[in-house]
Amino acid sequence: MRTVSHLLREHAPITAEAWSQIDEEARERLRPALAARKLVDFGGPFGWQRSATDLGRVTPLSGEPVAGVRARQRRVLPFVELRAPFSLSRAELEDLDRGAADVDFEALDAAAQRIAVAENLAVFHGLESAGIGGVCDSSTHPAISLGSDGFDRYPTYVAQAVDMLLSAGIEGPYAMALSPEAWTGVIETSERGGYPLLEHLEKIVDGPLVWAPGLTGAVVISRRGGDFLFESGQDLSVGYDGHDGEAVNLYLEESFSFRVATPEAAVALRPD
Repeated sequence: MRTVSHLLREHAPITAEAWSQIDEEARERLRPALAARKLVDFGGPFGWQRSATDLGRVTPLSGEPVAGVRARQRRVLPFVELRAPFSLSRAELEDLDRGAADVDFEALDAAAQRIAVAENLAVFHGLESAGIGGVCDSSTHPAISLGSDGFDRYPTYVAQAVDMLLSAGIEGPYAMALSPEAWTGVIETSERGGYPLLEHLEKIVDGPLVWAPGLTGAVVISRRGGDFLFESGQDLSVGYDGHDGEAVNLYLEESFSFRVATPEAAVALRPD
């Protein structure tokens, strides 16, 4: 008997070769945009059936179910599911099977960008409706204002962030995530003598700078481990939703939880 997964890919009018190309395209588009995963602890994937993260804590329940017996309830963080739908032309898929090298994957690329931004947003700024607190919003340090005097002051701001972390006893190595706007500004800026600002900032944090769509401003974060915990159930995968004579309806989907174990292990840098 053939096994059918929850993604229902077996029912799609898509050949094995086309699925391979779709999956490869998704990986190529997702890899640079999934900034949060590059900076936090990633656990899993544990599968679609995993529904929650055990927090290792309990909540006392009121009353006694039986005299002399107390009750406590285990606390968990439920997983959130993200899904980004898109459609591919059946004519384009047929051309792919003929060997076309210029297949139109624009809809897939856009869906990959949307779901990557959503994941980054949840990790960096939280997803309150899912009980997720973000790295920036959970930080116990006062946010550093980036000011309005251009990118020349970034080394000062980043050095202040690293000093805050060290003063709180948070060891490195560190890294820095930047919004697309901040990333562009840093890349385009050279200091006196033509020294690239990007390289200067990397020396200050003694670690990488990461392009992070979905992030507002920037954040300096410790990468020593154990401070920011991302738990993956179903890792990002392409699933099948239906089709007609013109198009095949697909989606990108994942499930995960995220929690901040050490709020003092990051410093947010926010636009003025």
